[in-house]
Amino acid sequence: MINKLKKMDWVIVVILGLLMVLSIILIHSGIAGWKDFKGADKRMALYYIPGFIAFFGIALLDYKLLVKYYMYILGLGLALLLLVLFIGSSVNGAQGWLKVPGGLSLQPAELFKLVLIITLTALLVRKHKAKLSFWKNVVPLTLVTLVPFGLVMAQNDIGNGLSYLVILLGLLWIGNLKYSHALIIIVVFAVAVVVGIKSYISFHDQIEASLAGTSKAHWLDRIDPWLMPDEASKDASYHTRNAKIAIASGGMFGKGYMQGDFVQSSRVPYTYSDSIFVVVAEEFGFVGCSVLLLLYFILIHRMILISLEARERSGPYLIVGVVAMLLYQIFENIGMFIGIMPLTGITLPFISFGGTSLLINMASLGVVMSVRLHGREKEDPLVQKQGS
Repeated sequence: MINKLKKMDWVIVVILGLLMVLSIILIHSGIAGWKDFKGADKRMALYYIPGFIAFFGIALLDYKLLVKYYMYILGLGLALLLLVLFIGSSVNGAQGWLKVPGGLSLQPAELFKLVLIITLTALLVRKHKAKLSFWKNVVPLTLVTLVPFGLVMAQNDIGNGLSYLVILLGLLWIGNLKYSHALIIIVVFAVAVVVGIKSYISFHDQIEASLAGTSKAHWLDRIDPWLMPDEASKDASYHTRNAKIAIASGGMFGKGYMQGDFVQSSRVPYTYSDSIFVVVAEEFGFVGCSVLLLLYFILIHRMILISLEARERSGPYLIVGVVAMLLYQIFENIGMFIGIMPLTGITLPFISFGGTSLLINMASLGVVMSVRLHGREKEDPLVQKQGS
């Protein structure tokens, strides 16, 4: 074990430690105007304890065992997604939480991101180095992803649902997707986005009427400020409008810790959670945002280096899945507050308050570290299967 610890990428461990400190500091400022969330900074510090336990525990475990027993992991993940539809509790319009002993909550949609990465990796590694066949490989992998995607969308969780598609695209790309198939996917995606946006704008009234009174009615309040900011109601655009003003007011160096007007007056909702980037921007300015993004860049860079050093093929697949997951979360969380992405309930990795999100992200980094410790071995017969 001592030898394994010495081989760890301690740059990643240091980055995680710095992100932990930043998270606690930012949450402390973000909850100043929210009496109902007093103590969230201390709770986040406590969440990091099992987070680091998961990180080091999974790092010491041979990741190839996860790939070998993916069917059991997939079954458990799907069972939790189904269970939450029946007995799950709702938060902010999304029915996605399971109550667990100790007064805590588990969000299966967050957990399934890692489950999906392991599952797609296990299926891809069986194809050896041959180009992926559209009907034999791409379509089945897409169907495997669409099942949990549909279950999560049924929970009204757009943010996590979209992350599944991003993970799929990332793994298809590294899985030796043909350029012609990649072009088809890009064209179909682009056409779907353009047609979807135009249809949403053109038939907005009809869509609003059809969703009225349903659990998905709040989707319009998240999409309207993004696509139709001039026509969105004041209530719908309140969150993003104030977030943009707060971010812009931070300037180069910010207004100072716990001195942000919008943050401290609670004019930006969820500054301890989804909107925590607003705290960074208003109180630490452009410089503070750049430091945070630099930490993310170093973290992603180290992960990519580990994938390049791995000799066993399932390791790089796992890492690319984790990288795709984290990049999507970072881009979506920051993008929705500067107007380039719709507002979704996605957290800023390792920074936003949230036990399940932190635990899954730390576990995912544990898988990456496991690849560093065990991925320099030759191809493991445990995960080799007859390719098609």
